[in-house]
Amino acid sequence: MSKLSVYDMKGSALAKVEFPDALLTTKGQQAVHDVVVAYQAGIRAGTANTLGKGDVAGSNKKPWKQKGTGRARAGYRQSPVWRGGGVAHGPHPRSYAKKVPHKVAQLAFRRAFSDLIREERIRVLDQLTFSEPKTKVAAGLLKSLGLTKGALIVVDTMDKNLACALRNIAHVEVTTAKDVSTFQLLKFPVTVLTRAGMDGVRSRLEGEPGRKS
Repeated sequence: MSKLSVYDMKGSALAKVEFPDALLTTKGQQAVHDVVVAYQAGIRAGTANTLGKGDVAGSNKKPWKQKGTGRARAGYRQSPVWRGGGVAHGPHPRSYAKKVPHKVAQLAFRRAFSDLIREERIRVLDQLTFSEPKTKVAAGLLKSLGLTKGALIVVDTMDKNLACALRNIAHVEVTTAKDVSTFQLLKFPVTVLTRAGMDGVRSRLEGEPGRKS
């Protein structure tokens, strides 16, 4: 069992929480790479577009006669070698999405979370609630926890006051245990989970199809 310290919102240690080592792994480094590449490819817009020679307006008339001028022969003004002509082999709208097998994505998430625990980059809070959506209060909480370089906040259910209080703080992101991704776990130096959020991640790992208990 891996033991993690549980803190209150003032940064004081309260107790220890155990996380089963059976849910952790040292395998899956390639899976993590594949999932991150697929995620970054999926968020590319793919909207770049250029006009080919068939899309540029112009007549089919030759700019000058084929022979006798001493100039290079030219067939049309839409040629890519002319200024104002089409673009040769330019980009067109496309999807950069990559498919990742479900089991590979599961292994990548397990490995990323295992690394967080092994490298002690996880903070567990007993609870995380705000009575009002104040950024100043949220910034004070992060400071008391020593999270000055950013953090990923993982909760069980999204709270409106919490989301509003943290959304204007740079390098801080809030998500739920159900929706947190491998890319998010790798993106931030520290991941902060509430007790309920930790239980949600644990249930997510325990509930993987085909897993032997």
